[in-house]
Amino acid sequence: MRIAQVAPLYESVPPSAYGATERVVSYLTEELVRRNHDVTLYASADSATRAKLVPVCERGLWRDAAVWDTLTHHVRQLALVARDADAFDIVHFHGDPLHFALADSLACRTLTTLHGRLLPVDHGPLFRQCPFAPLVSISNSQRKPVAWANWQRTVHHGLPIDEFDFEPAGDSYLLFLGRMMPEKRPDLAIEIARRAGMPLKVAAKVHPGEREYFRQQVEPLLQRSRDFVDYLGEIGGHVRKQVLAHARALLFPIEWDEPFGLTLIEAMACGTPVIAFHRGAIPEIVEHGVNGFMVDNVDEAVAAVARLDEIDRAACRRSFEARFSAARMTDDYLQAYEAVLATPPRTAASAAACDTAFGR
Repeated sequence: MRIAQVAPLYESVPPSAYGATERVVSYLTEELVRRNHDVTLYASADSATRAKLVPVCERGLWRDAAVWDTLTHHVRQLALVARDADAFDIVHFHGDPLHFALADSLACRTLTTLHGRLLPVDHGPLFRQCPFAPLVSISNSQRKPVAWANWQRTVHHGLPIDEFDFEPAGDSYLLFLGRMMPEKRPDLAIEIARRAGMPLKVAAKVHPGEREYFRQQVEPLLQRSRDFVDYLGEIGGHVRKQVLAHARALLFPIEWDEPFGLTLIEAMACGTPVIAFHRGAIPEIVEHGVNGFMVDNVDEAVAAVARLDEIDRAACRRSFEARFSAARMTDDYLQAYEAVLATPPRTAASAAACDTAFGR
């Protein structure tokens, strides 16, 4: 199959540190290449892949101090995809839905995985305007606000089985890993660790739009908690894997409906259990008492820390292998591609009928 993967340009594929979407795109792309599909990746020039790389910008946009308007680069990326579309059977988009406006005019079929939060007031009008755009959700929870959209299936993220080493015995620290944003509640992670009487490592990226939140809300708390909190900043590569593998548990005290949470399955791949608030996609990922604990508040999270000896880290790893491998994820996407390709393309008559139905 001739497949194009269109990645967001904010980070390289794979990213050097933070960047969940770009990491997933990398895992999928490399597994498709391994299976002998003809794959082209549209991404930043500093990406590393065995697929054919079409470089759109010099480096990940968030790593380029000269870049101010990231939208212009994504529009250029879309122009490059449109230029090459007749070379593909299907184009798989992973970024913002800029392509919806011209998807019907491309010389191939398309599929879009939406990786972020979906809101009826924002996405609803777009999905009604473009009702035939085939969509994939990364969790069943993610699609609930716009459940009526053209969903093909849900595909949970997956990792290569050998991406993370299993660690049979964790150290004596808890871990908060990811992005420093209000909805992820790093302050609650600090409170949980304090009340549980355990050290905490905080490894999180501060995005430009969240610097004020970090400066005003989190940094003072880190300063006051230096006796038990080790702030690592943004980490990547081998260091990130080791910090995950040796953690006693990953804390995930979210205060929003997280669409997935890639760090959860990364932790499970190491055998590291997770303690996560019962929101969003968490019930689809966490098997309570097997690979971690689902809790509803700080009190329950502190109690879960005291129960970590009940989790068999080998069982946690087996849960990951059974449910969240890159091979399984790729199987799911190939089925989605085949389903889209088997659907008759829109005709002028069907487009006109849709326009009439929606009052256009």
